[in-house]
Amino acid sequence: MKMVDVGDKQKTQRVAVATGRVRMSAAALKKIRAGKVEKGDVIGAARIAGIMASKRTPDLIPLCHPISLSGVEVEVRTRPGGVEIRATVKTVDRTGVEMEALTAVSAAALTVYDMLKSTDRGMVIEGIELQHKSGGRSGVWNR
Repeated sequence: MKMVDVGDKQKTQRVAVATGRVRMSAAALKKIRAGKVEKGDVIGAARIAGIMASKRTPDLIPLCHPISLSGVEVEVRTRPGGVEIRATVKTVDRTGVEMEALTAVSAAALTVYDMLKSTDRGMVIEGIELQHKSGGRSGVWNR
């Protein structure tokens, strides 16, 4: 195993977008919408968790390069049947931010689960996937 050498690559603007969902009971969703979750603001906590996790990705994923992030946005929205999460991560660096976007979505989803597990232990975290990446040698990719 090795960390890939990116030293000869040019720094370019790079963007990655990842999404995921947390499926839950109507009771759990109702608590989020009513602001009645015992631990507090589920959506706010999940957004902050996603942002924080994106910044710590190299500490969590072996061989992932530490890179300077120029922007991270995590959106968490209630939808019928659960919560939708979307993370957009940007950098100007030698390697992409796909792992940071996926890590942001994962941490946000886990935070939603943690805050609502007393109401619904049957929640399902699903569909965590890369939707878009741009920048670097490989250019633009869209799901």
